Amino acid sequence: MFKKICNILSTVLLIVLALVAAALIVPKLLGFDQFAVLSGSMEPNIHVGAIVYDKEVEPESLEVDDVITYQLSGNTMVTHRIVAIDAEAGTVTTKGDANETEDGSPVSFENIVGKYAFNIPFLGYISIYAKTPLGIGAICGILIVIILLNFLPDALSDDDDKEKEEKKKNKNK
Repeated sequence: MFKKICNILSTVLLIVLALVAAALIVPKLLGFDQFAVLSGSMEPNIHVGAIVYDKEVEPESLEVDDVITYQLSGNTMVTHRIVAIDAEAGTVTTKGDANETEDGSPVSFENIVGKYAFNIPFLGYISIYAKTPLGIGAICGILIVIILLNFLPDALSDDDDKEKEEKKKNKNK
């Protein structure tokens, strides 16, 4: 019974880990860029903690109401909706769905990283957390638990089998 419970737990943990890994890796292999959502500016359409997947796009093909991700400064990325396009100047004006006003300055076509394709809620928390020392430790801990769940029942059942054999021998004497 103990062995069965351990097998079920380890299988569930492995499936969850495989699904999370697939959600983080497969879109990358298909050419999507991924960004964790850190603010509520796109609520209720894109929630805080989600991962946004974007596909590279020619800026000239963008339209008003498209959601894009652009580089604000340094490594800061922003995902907002286009509210106006100035093709002559090569810029777009954006606004977060939850914001009352448009973003401060127009975004140059060169700063556009991609067009929003889809998002996966809550996966951003895992993605961000997994890159920290504590997150790496947690992942290692989960892997150790999976290994223990696979080997512990066998180790304990050997001891139980030996005890049963000794009891039988003692009864037969």
